[in-house]
Amino acid sequence: MRIAFDHQTFVWQPYGGISRYFTRLAQGLLDMAQQVEIFAPLHQNIYLAELPHGVVRGRHVERYPPKTGRLLMTGNQLVSRFQIAEYRPDVVHETYYSKSGTAARTCPTVITVLDMIHELFPGACPDSGSTIARKRMAIGRADHVICISEHTRSDLMSLYDIADTRVSVIHLGFDRFAPREEASRDDKSKPYVLYVGQRSGHKNFKGLLEAMAGSPRLMADFNIIAFGNSDFSAAEQALISALGFREGQVLHKTGDDGMLGGLYRLARAFVYPSLYEGFGIPPLEAMAQNCPVVSSNTSSMPEVIGNAGEYFDPTSSEDMRCAIERVVYSDERIEWLRRAGTERLSAFSWAKCARETLDVYRSMA
Repeated sequence: MRIAFDHQTFVWQPYGGISRYFTRLAQGLLDMAQQVEIFAPLHQNIYLAELPHGVVRGRHVERYPPKTGRLLMTGNQLVSRFQIAEYRPDVVHETYYSKSGTAARTCPTVITVLDMIHELFPGACPDSGSTIARKRMAIGRADHVICISEHTRSDLMSLYDIADTRVSVIHLGFDRFAPREEASRDDKSKPYVLYVGQRSGHKNFKGLLEAMAGSPRLMADFNIIAFGNSDFSAAEQALISALGFREGQVLHKTGDDGMLGGLYRLARAFVYPSLYEGFGIPPLEAMAQNCPVVSSNTSSMPEVIGNAGEYFDPTSSEDMRCAIERVVYSDERIEWLRRAGTERLSAFSWAKCARETLDVYRSMA
């Protein structure tokens, strides 16, 4: 098949979960001898460089000039629409939500809905209203919608007027990072629990801090390492101090996949306190590094993690604290979770994601 991915996520996301998903999907389709092209005329995404030469129609720039984002998105849309028409694909997979598509009217289109955060947590993002409006337009014109979990599909069906025959569930895969363990050995004073990702709003990093601070044992025995792109804000630093953490007990780190792999590998446990996730790749990344998972019990987390996690109610600091203590103070529980995690990983892969997505494309041909 001739498959086209549009420009959207690669223009506004230098790196991150959405663009990584589409890059891995493209490679999986190429591995099955499909003809895939990504149309991103002027993009800033780092993952596209990992694809074979000729797959990406576009040029990478390190960063856009200030205040040019809207102009560049419009320009990319116009150019990619022309290029896609010239390519004459069998299907176009839109990589985010836009008011108008890039495919010809006669060409089938697919869109992936990763979560319903904007609808369910409107305060989590400053532009939730405009994103929801674009999302409704994109879903309305799509011939088929892929959801990345049964929970996301259920939320979509309850919030949008869409026929269930137009919606499929395809789980994501995960990456097995080659860990650089030395990257996580610069603090040898205490073992640590690991947090990964953004920290605001529904991600509930504040809840993790409060749960740890409520345990004299955890405060005495463990550090927290938060891996992510943004440094601690002034408000986060104030909260950390107010909760009684020692200087340097809550650490922020950022780096490449090798560093993240090393942090997973050496953590006493990975804690996932999020209130809502459309899928949630970090628990699978942790399992792949033999790291026990302690997770909230909401939204898609049980669907993804299965029996390979120690669960808690993320709205209860006491419940979270108890779950963390049950794991980090029990070698036997850690070993059980590690074995269960290894078994759970067999249910997910990028190759499986690509095969099932190709089945959707073929059903529309």
